[in-house]
Amino acid sequence: MDPASIIRQSGRIYAKNIAVSFQQREQTYAELYHRAILLANVLRHSGAGKGDPVAVLADNAFETVEQAAACALANNPRATLYTYHAPSVNRYLLELTGARVLLVQAKYYRALAPLLTDLKSLKTVIVFDGEAPAGTVCYEDALASASAEDKIVPVTDDDVHIIRFSSGTTGKPKGVYHSVGRWTAYNSEWRWGTPMIDETSRYLVPCSLAHLGIAFLWGFLTVGGRIIPMPAFDARHTLELLEREKITHAAAAPVMIREMVADDTARSRDFSALKCLMYAGSPIATNTLREAIRVFGPTLYQLYAQSEAMPITMLLPHHHRVDGTEAELRRLRSAGRPTGNNFVTIRDENGNLLPPDAIGEIACLGPGTMSGLWNDPEGKAVRTLPDGSILTRDMGFMDEDGFVYLVDRKDDMIVSGGYNIWPSELEEALTNHPAVAEVSVFGVPDEKWGETPRAVVVLKKGAKASKEELISYTREVVGPVKKVTSVDFVAALPRTATGKVLRGELKAPFWKDRATRISGS
Repeated sequence: MDPASIIRQSGRIYAKNIAVSFQQREQTYAELYHRAILLANVLRHSGAGKGDPVAVLADNAFETVEQAAACALANNPRATLYTYHAPSVNRYLLELTGARVLLVQAKYYRALAPLLTDLKSLKTVIVFDGEAPAGTVCYEDALASASAEDKIVPVTDDDVHIIRFSSGTTGKPKGVYHSVGRWTAYNSEWRWGTPMIDETSRYLVPCSLAHLGIAFLWGFLTVGGRIIPMPAFDARHTLELLEREKITHAAAAPVMIREMVADDTARSRDFSALKCLMYAGSPIATNTLREAIRVFGPTLYQLYAQSEAMPITMLLPHHHRVDGTEAELRRLRSAGRPTGNNFVTIRDENGNLLPPDAIGEIACLGPGTMSGLWNDPEGKAVRTLPDGSILTRDMGFMDEDGFVYLVDRKDDMIVSGGYNIWPSELEEALTNHPAVAEVSVFGVPDEKWGETPRAVVVLKKGAKASKEELISYTREVVGPVKKVTSVDFVAALPRTATGKVLRGELKAPFWKDRATRISGS
């Protein structure tokens, strides 16, 4: 069933069920359906016709789920911008997608506003969760004056449902889009690996619904379950909600799990209702897993996925044997086995299949692979093998039992706290600093974030700059999530005979005797 039909049916048969609980507010399925109709009509009258992208820039909010529902009813692809991006990056993504309408949380509008004036495709900016400045539309006022008629728009499997963003080989984000049919199939894939959900199930979302949190969204809307988003992660409050709301399903980044199990109240709480704690996005330490199992029980599910293909593999609770045999402990470093309908292989540079334990590029053929790259008709072709498998650009191997191990990024991508960071973007930013002559950026291990960007800098002759100054500079240019966190100064960068910087040579000492286990966004 397509997402628009899901909203219509759930609004009828689960009308009295609570769909969304957000802080002190609740919304039934009937109310969700009603407000989604209103917003869908607002989008139409704001310049977004069938198939025109609608961009959303916000933290998790009370309105987040109804916005996803409205885009489905109106058949508008939803382009979820990331709040951790610098405003200039989100401006680029608005132009890339040609979004006709922007739904933006008030607190993020001011920084973005000066960059919107020359966007020809953008017709309307609708501000919610705060005051709407002059030149924008107030979200609640628009809904109050909108038609309540569900003007059914035809939906086909080939229509675009969502545009997600991942980094491209140049360091600029690319728009990965999924059709209605593929998105529906992707959502169905969860049932092969995770506990069943029904209208009594409760989903806690401490991570972004624009990122990992989207995992169970449409599944819960289908069966009439309760969705409980959090505006921001706080370890103690997350534990309180898990216990008080008798949460059955949750999704979190490893760093969140680490902070929760470190809380001194964690072991004394009752999490007996919890069936599934999904984690993804970065490496997780064995000692963190061990403590998480003590706190939450056998509920841990590791997900390996990326915007281009999701899900790919899962590591299930019975694989999480922290006190097991040597082979079982080794599997904790894996990303699990392919999910039910995914065919995962390891390929060499020519696309040939590799045998067990041989390192190559991970490829996936399954229901959740991307439909294409927005405004880049050739982009998918270079990532697609003759049999239809999508190349992930992740290097890894598969053992003889089908467990997949990630070794490194093919193109040196850094994954920090679940977010993808391209070294070239940071290198470009730093070379614009007046004191910097040359720079190379790479990921180094970090106990909290999995990986974090480190810069090796050659200063211009006679120039001066402190480490703190350069770190602050990258924060201003690319945003707080992507900034470098450490800097080394050297006289010259190591290069090949042809002048290429040997980034691997700089990176290798930090990763000696270690393997990374990382997931794309």
